[in-house]
Amino acid sequence: MIMRLLMFVVLLIGATFSVTSSSLSQYEVIEKQYLNWVRHRSFHKQSLFGKPKNKLKPCLNIRVNKKPSLAGFSSVRKAIRPIPIINQCRVVISIGAGTYRDKIEVPATMAGAGADKTVIEWDDTADKMGQSDHSLGIYDSATFAINSPYFIAKNITFKNKAPLPPSGALGKQAVALRISADAAAFIGCKFIGAQDTLYDHIGRHYFKDCYIEGSVDFIFGNGRSLYKDCHLHAVTNSYGALTAQKRESFLEETVFSFVNCRVTGSGELYLGRALGVFSRVVFVYTYMDKIITPRGWYDWGDKNRGMTVFYGQYKCSGPGADFGGRVSWARELNKSQAKPFISVDFIDGQPMLIFPI
Repeated sequence: MIMRLLMFVVLLIGATFSVTSSSLSQYEVIEKQYLNWVRHRSFHKQSLFGKPKNKLKPCLNIRVNKKPSLAGFSSVRKAIRPIPIINQCRVVISIGAGTYRDKIEVPATMAGAGADKTVIEWDDTADKMGQSDHSLGIYDSATFAINSPYFIAKNITFKNKAPLPPSGALGKQAVALRISADAAAFIGCKFIGAQDTLYDHIGRHYFKDCYIEGSVDFIFGNGRSLYKDCHLHAVTNSYGALTAQKRESFLEETVFSFVNCRVTGSGELYLGRALGVFSRVVFVYTYMDKIITPRGWYDWGDKNRGMTVFYGQYKCSGPGADFGGRVSWARELNKSQAKPFISVDFIDGQPMLIFPI
């Protein structure tokens, strides 16, 4: 699939498609709030595209609906095609309620109005054959992939329908969403899958009020990401893992930080596995159900990783949060150690705490 540089696309999920001056002003308020979150400075280690120059005012509005008579397009993929490869303005894509069977690659921004009403789904796995007679691999198994900065998603579900694989099965990774772009935000979204649901690949990312479901490594990658007020739900009858963070050097600023989240589900769940030698994950003010294995963390079969990873928790609650049985290299953080990871400043947002410490 051709990668399009659609830097500024907004997908609006809902049944109302009339775009008035009033509704545009609402979009602009959202965008201004978002720009207050992101600092405009270069981030060469994380961004694939360097420092983007954001454009606020929409120049194009596109409508999508399951009923062709109500909109110009009946699928999200068809709606994206007319947008120029080099796009320098904000595009608003309004999507009506319904389930859209689409496999999509956009470098964009997205906002919606009902994750339970609008779903984008596909069912690829890493071992499926692609057009080049080679297996897709994890990267290309994604139902929805984003490759440009300043993407915003609001109130929409991204789903990979591939069935839950048996324990130890190979090539069954099935990504619902891959974010390979800098300065992205996801508000009120759902990410549903099994193994490798959310590929938090690279870039600075903000997840707020999201629901993320999976079995093994269902949040993975090397992003520098803040998860705030999210519900993380495991679906496995055996052992699973919530995160697999891939930080490979102590010089990298990447980390997954979970603040005021909730972990529930079935099976025995590790909080994380050390995919990278310097893997870094932090849980703060997070409720953990009894599914969390007492050891908490797994070193990926390499005992040396216990000396290089950074796995910590601060003031977490619930039966799975007991620190007494944790591996010796896990950290029970103090206030000063936890503070940098609950501020939007660590993802280069405004220097303000988003949760009181």
